[in-house]
Amino acid sequence: MRFLFLTQYFPPEIGAAQVRLASVIRELIRIGHQVEVVTAMPNYPTGQVFDGYRGKIWFEEFWEGVRVYRTWIYPSMGTGVKRLLNYFSFMLSAIGGLLHLQRPDYIFVESPPLFLSITAYLAASRYRVPFIFNVADLWPDSVRQLGLMKEGPLLRLAENLEAWSYAKAGFVTAVTEGIYKILLEEKGVPERKLLYLPNGVDTEVFRPLTPDQALAEELGLQGKKVILYAGNHGYAHGLEVALQAVQYLSDPQIVLLLIGDGSEKPRLMRMAQEMALSNVRFLDPQPPGYIARLYSLALAGLSTLRDSPLFEMTRPVKIFAGMSCAKPILYVGQGEGARLIEAAQAGLVSKPEDPQALARNIMELARNPGLASQLGLNGRRYVEENLSWSSLVRGWLKQLEQKTSGSPKQDSMNKESV
Repeated sequence: MRFLFLTQYFPPEIGAAQVRLASVIRELIRIGHQVEVVTAMPNYPTGQVFDGYRGKIWFEEFWEGVRVYRTWIYPSMGTGVKRLLNYFSFMLSAIGGLLHLQRPDYIFVESPPLFLSITAYLAASRYRVPFIFNVADLWPDSVRQLGLMKEGPLLRLAENLEAWSYAKAGFVTAVTEGIYKILLEEKGVPERKLLYLPNGVDTEVFRPLTPDQALAEELGLQGKKVILYAGNHGYAHGLEVALQAVQYLSDPQIVLLLIGDGSEKPRLMRMAQEMALSNVRFLDPQPPGYIARLYSLALAGLSTLRDSPLFEMTRPVKIFAGMSCAKPILYVGQGEGARLIEAAQAGLVSKPEDPQALARNIMELARNPGLASQLGLNGRRYVEENLSWSSLVRGWLKQLEQKTSGSPKQDSMNKESV
């Protein structure tokens, strides 16, 4: 089969969506399918177009043998009008990119942003093929619950677009059990359309390694007990709980190492400075291989979320990298992610926005290396058995094949042309 991926986010950018899509595409290619990608000029998470791509309206390149067609985007980060311009600019420019590639069997569109469903619909109508709407985040529910958008015409418009997107999509893919359930029971998506493709992990890149002493010396981490947070520093993650927890730690050898970028990073760095936290370090984003080296030095991986019902259906990608490296996970949150950690016996869970509870869990691992080691081994075993991309993508393709053959010739969108 031939797949056309439409996504605003793609390597060389670093982030959860980029890692997930790259892994899915690699596995599709390995199985024998054909893939092409339409994406934006890389600019996430800094909001500035990367060197080598600036000043271009469109750009064609090959990524690991996959043809990638990039189109112009208004670069921005954070929230507000500029962020909307960021979304709309790619929604429009991507239409031209889709016309340059071969007719696919399926168009796979990544959401958020929600607006790309319009672009996908136009292309799907032109090619007379279904589009698969991949729901990684229930937007606009998330912006409402986080208070990022007030009730009013814009939010109602977003909700109408959400409903329209589900109606016009040939299939809708959920990345968590919670999202699947809400799509089915609350959003009215027919079960015949629903697919399930949870986040997985590359067990070859992220694997148990002996401590990288050269890296430890380079970063000044010799003899330190490193708590590693590797991922986006966004509002939803509520990382201030980690900084606050550091104040309660009694072991001076414990270091909180945060690597990544995001809208909240400048504020978090100021906060750490104002709190005089000498055992907190920030690093710029790095590729997965470097993160795996950092995990070789870590006592544990860290994942945090704010206290919101929205995040009870979240399974953060970062927890799987740590588990795959045989490191215990310190999970701050409730719901699906917490249940997974507990079921796998792969770490310690504390409630969101409770720094003292997180501090107690950190100290428990620091004082009991045997427990930390066992939890790490449990996590590695769990991802090998349940979360390898090979098994996940094959399972998703089987669902797609079954529901394609069991459904009527595609909906009205495939009878229309643009």
